[in-house]
Amino acid sequence: MQKKYGVYICTGCGIGDMLNVEKLEAVAAEKRFDCKNHPCLCGEEGLNLIKADIAEGTNALAIAACSRRVNFDIFKFDGCVVDRVNLREGVVWSHKREEFPGPVTDDEKADEYFLDRIQQMADDYIRMGMARIEKIAIPEPYQLENFSKKILVIGGGVTGMGAALDAAAAGYEVTIVEKEDTLGGYAAKMRRQMPVQMPFESLIPPVASDQIKAVEASSKIDVKTGTVVARIAGQPGDFTVTFKKPGEKIEFDVPLAVPEAQRYDENGKALDVDQIREIYVKINEGRADVLQFDPNGSKYGAVILAAGWRPAELDAEAFAHLGVGNADVITNHQFEMMAKEGKVVRPSDGRPAKNVVFVQSPGKDGDDTDFDYCGSVTSMVALKQAKYVREDYADGKAYVIYQHMRTPGLQENFYKSMQQDPGVFMTKGEVTAVESAAEGLVVTAANTLLGEEIQIKADLVVLAAGMVPATKDDPVVNLAYRQGPGFREIKSFDGYADSNFICFPYETQRTGVYAAGAIRRSQTIEESMEDATGAALKAIQCVESSNRGVAVHPRSGDMTFPDFFFQRCTQCKRCTEECPFGALDDDERGTPKPNPTRCRRCGTCMGACPERIIGFADYSIDSVGSMVKSVWVPSDMDFDEPPMRILGFVCENDAYPALDMAAMNRISYHADVRIIPVRCLGSVNVIWIKDALSQGMDGVFMMGCKHGDDYQCHFIKGSELMDVRSSKMGDTLTSLGLEDERIAQFEIAIDEYDKAPELINKFVARIEEMGPNPFKGF
Repeated sequence: MQKKYGVYICTGCGIGDMLNVEKLEAVAAEKRFDCKNHPCLCGEEGLNLIKADIAEGTNALAIAACSRRVNFDIFKFDGCVVDRVNLREGVVWSHKREEFPGPVTDDEKADEYFLDRIQQMADDYIRMGMARIEKIAIPEPYQLENFSKKILVIGGGVTGMGAALDAAAAGYEVTIVEKEDTLGGYAAKMRRQMPVQMPFESLIPPVASDQIKAVEASSKIDVKTGTVVARIAGQPGDFTVTFKKPGEKIEFDVPLAVPEAQRYDENGKALDVDQIREIYVKINEGRADVLQFDPNGSKYGAVILAAGWRPAELDAEAFAHLGVGNADVITNHQFEMMAKEGKVVRPSDGRPAKNVVFVQSPGKDGDDTDFDYCGSVTSMVALKQAKYVREDYADGKAYVIYQHMRTPGLQENFYKSMQQDPGVFMTKGEVTAVESAAEGLVVTAANTLLGEEIQIKADLVVLAAGMVPATKDDPVVNLAYRQGPGFREIKSFDGYADSNFICFPYETQRTGVYAAGAIRRSQTIEESMEDATGAALKAIQCVESSNRGVAVHPRSGDMTFPDFFFQRCTQCKRCTEECPFGALDDDERGTPKPNPTRCRRCGTCMGACPERIIGFADYSIDSVGSMVKSVWVPSDMDFDEPPMRILGFVCENDAYPALDMAAMNRISYHADVRIIPVRCLGSVNVIWIKDALSQGMDGVFMMGCKHGDDYQCHFIKGSELMDVRSSKMGDTLTSLGLEDERIAQFEIAIDEYDKAPELINKFVARIEEMGPNPFKGF
């Protein structure tokens, strides 16, 4: 594409009042770019000014106005390269004269000093914008050769059937895979379920039977019962899925092609999945996709993972004080199975269980936590099962002892109706003992709402065991990916399918695979069916986006995808290992093999590559590096005491919006700072930091999302990876005679806009104490 450049400066929103527009135009003239200004570029007249130039051939535009986060739809011009230069939030609104008095006391000179610093900042942003539009190109979407719109649903319970019915109603073909011989899942085994409509006071029959009828009646839904997924290879829009019977061994099982004898250590202990995967890679000399092609595999565009849960088992030793091991102390799951078959009875002798105690938490050593994998569901299950006791026996008594009683939404009505039942007793308390007695059991509870220890004679004790997700210790999806058959282990997720549910519910770390129901968190049937709809919509979005060649999330609609210059690839594997989404496999030579529709366009591979051979059409090592090099770094030849230059790589997902919001609230940060927005801190290549310091910049900081087990990173581990990379630069800086304190990384949440400028100002103060970069002026 032959480019014709134009720079457009908006003078509205206070920009023209604080900045010298003529000087900005002079900066544009340094590259002989055409430059125009207008008091309202986003208005009809301003847009017509730009469109008239586009009609005359201008196709590379630097629009110096407001933040890229606003008016993005207005300043989008087909067939043009566009960069948004943030003069409003990034310069004018984020810097106040009274917070930058300068080194002189005379007000007039201080005003002049302040305006000069602000002008330098705006000048640099114009230079950076011009440098970027020189280096980027209009992206062209990646188009799959073989494309499928079919959707695979793993799990035939209420969640899976709900997702299938929703997708089918939208016109998509669906396959349900259920490992049991019948559909329905756990709901089909239940006696009753919680109410789903007003007045929310009466239990209802499980909806599973109605769903099964609807599934069987749908011409769009194919059902495979008694079947599991052996492996899923390929990428969204082109998944190749191999099925098998439970327990069956076939060629395409995951882990792949590792002899049975090599799946155990010298002591005969079975190796875990990651250890087997390492052996597999060594056997095949890095060819982690040696069996990618399955000629008999079925094609699918997206996968909905609705595999459900299994009842937790309670350890007899850990919960001995609760009587675990006694025949009349059972879990809520065992109670449900008993109630499904008939009246509630004592397992030990089959006699009626008219006095039942429901224990909601372990209640040991003053700890008020619930059993593992519990939540609001187990609270509601206790109420539901207490209702069974009252239904079965007119003189039955149900006692619910809890540390937390959670009944979200309109289920509060059911809770209140149970409070009014004279046969139901509820109290907050700590169960300290469950002991055998002559006529059954005695339950002792302390710290109750009554303010005293109580003892209850019981026929049966029911413990609120949790709902363990099916993905705990079992990948279920069995992906034929280099990174392994399942998802990356995250401690805080503890087996749940790892969607970043705060920002992106239903999504997992594997693009095109969407989680719904109890594998995301403990859920009621009603919540699971709502989840099913969300996951179905996500799967449909994925299928359609993949077909158009655009990203699904979080950079929805992004047409770029990573381009590799393989001639210089050293096969170091860093890109494949660090990709948070498993978008890269290996080919037969061990070279990275991209799967573009798996990619979420975070750029982590670009930041990881030491050879700098990976880039995107509009975001590359060269484009950002050119922006870094375009910043003017004053030296002793320009000033007796040259201004500092601090460079900030700021994540566009949380940190950049936080700075914009700080600007809207007129919270200032130092005017010697230059901000470059990046897709994710994981995309920051250390060469940018080295270039900045080698050209004389005094410090570099990265500002992004919080990382760790409770991560907030949109791309899962970008901030974490950048933390590791920057920590390894200490020796390099020392060899250059630079302090490693000249580099810093900050964690920020999107709502901490007041904290972001404070972190920047503290870093600038630290750099000022160290003094200027000795490379300044070279």
